[in-house]
Parts: sequence; structure tokens; C-alpha cells
Amino acid sequence: MDGLEKINVTKKTGDEDILYNDKDIGVKLIDFWKWSVSDLLSNSTRGIFAEFLVATAMGIELSKVREEWDAYDLVTEDGIKIEIKTSAYLQTWFQKTYSNILFSIKTSYFWDAETGESHTEKTRPSDVYVFCVLKHKDKKTVDPLNLNQWEFYVISTKKLNELHPNKDKIQLSSIKQMSDSITYDKIKEYVLRAYIGEPL
Repeated sequence: MDGLEKINVTKKTGDEDILYNDKDIGVKLIDFWKWSVSDLLSNSTRGIFAEFLVATAMGIELSKVREEWDAYDLVTEDGIKIEIKTSAYLQTWFQKTYSNILFSIKTSYFWDAETGESHTEKTRPSDVYVFCVLKHKDKKTVDPLNLNQWEFYVISTKKLNELHPNKDKIQLSSIKQMSDSITYDKIKEYVLRAYIGEPL
């Protein structure tokens, strides 16, 4: 249908003016970004930030805008489809205990952002999962920008399907049975190894 095809979103700089009656109102796009996503501990923002971290670790070109509703989170230049999941012990709000580290791995009738159509069979459409844990446990010093406060686990989707075909959620203890904890600088190596089926 004319006028409803996919929009090619251009990357913004943050310096764009917000307009009313064709005049700027004294507020720029960067002001919205600061207001809306400064809390990197929030579940939604932390998830997007983790996608960004994995993208940088994989050397994925950042000139394109993140595709929010695609069937998987990232695609490498070699076509490796990556799903990123994140969890953390700490939240911004008051806590009596640490949050439980739990990830969604449910299958779905995934939606194709290019065609606008949903597939008819429930699957996990990625090739590899990267589970990102903000492991730091001190609210006074927690800083998601410090990559030493994170740990990562890489598991092929094939392995997840073999060992947990019907699970919707998975605990960190189960992930540790399938993958060792790695640091940021090892993500690319482990994703490539998982993709070709090398033991991790």
C-alpha cells in the first residue's frame, strides 16, 4: 500500500531542534535523550545498552539505526544473527534483596521487519545468544559504563534448542552449565566459535 512501506530512519546527532509552528522551542533532541535514557540501570534502557555493547564488541557498523522490532537484535557483516539478553542484580529503586538473574528465551512467531509479516512457526530465529549480566552488587559504585562490572555468556541457539527446547525463561545457574563467563574483549571470539559449533 502506497505510503505505508518501511521508513528508512536516518541517524540523528542530538543537535536537532524540536519545532512548533516551524520555530524551535529552545529544546533539542539531545535534551530528550538525556531525560529519557540516562538511567542505564532501568530494565529497558539497560537492554538497549547491552545490545550496543555487543555491537561494538563485534565491530558492527554503527551508522545504521537500531532496528527495534526485528526478529533478532544484531546481524554481523558475515550474517550471524545475534539475540542479546540482559539482567542485573541492582535496580535504581529501593531493594530488600538483589534481583534474580533471569532471562527470556521463549520461542515466538517472529516478525520480519523487512516484510512486515510474522512467521507461522514458533522458533528462536537467531544463531547465537549473548547473555549480559551487570554483575556489580554495590549501589554506591555501580556504573554500567564500566565494562569491568559486566560478565557475558555466549550460547548457540542450536545448543539452547537441544537442551531447553520448551523453556520460556532460564536462570543464570542453567546458563553457567552451558557457557563460561567471559569479559567484553572475548565476545567476538566466542560468538564466532559458537556460530561454527566449536565447544566453548
